[in-house]
Amino acid sequence: MATTGFPMTSASSKTLPSSVFELVFRLSRVAEDRLGAAYAPFGLSLGDVEVLAALRCSGAPYTLAPRQLCAAVKMTTGGMTGRLDRLERAGLLRRSPDPHDRRALRVTMTDEGMRVIDEALEAGLATQAGMLSALNAEESPQLAELLQVLVTAMDA
Repeated sequence: MATTGFPMTSASSKTLPSSVFELVFRLSRVAEDRLGAAYAPFGLSLGDVEVLAALRCSGAPYTLAPRQLCAAVKMTTGGMTGRLDRLERAGLLRRSPDPHDRRALRVTMTDEGMRVIDEALEAGLATQAGMLSALNAEESPQLAELLQVLVTAMDA
């Protein structure tokens, strides 16, 4: 496995959990910084990408209710409102009345939003692939599998 410079081998069984999670946190911060830099040329933050990607993944007509978007990106409605305001001003999505419920809204990605998110996601994937390039062909799938085991256990 690739070396990190972090003293994992010297960690005792008592401090190993701390060492593992320190690495996870460091990796998360670096990944956020690098992805943020990859999305910046598109005028997008990490949060903006989450919202647009959720709409993109919803399939045609790329429309969701704000509550569905909140659930998809695990965000409060108050936080989502500000994000939707910004993305709507940028012309990447539009809000319109729900045809089935006068009290509700629908959020729909615009053609420009589709173009921008597709390009931003491509840049993000290239950045992620670059970060994983430190691992060999067997290590990346092993890491993904081990992380999935942890996430599944914590979600249970």
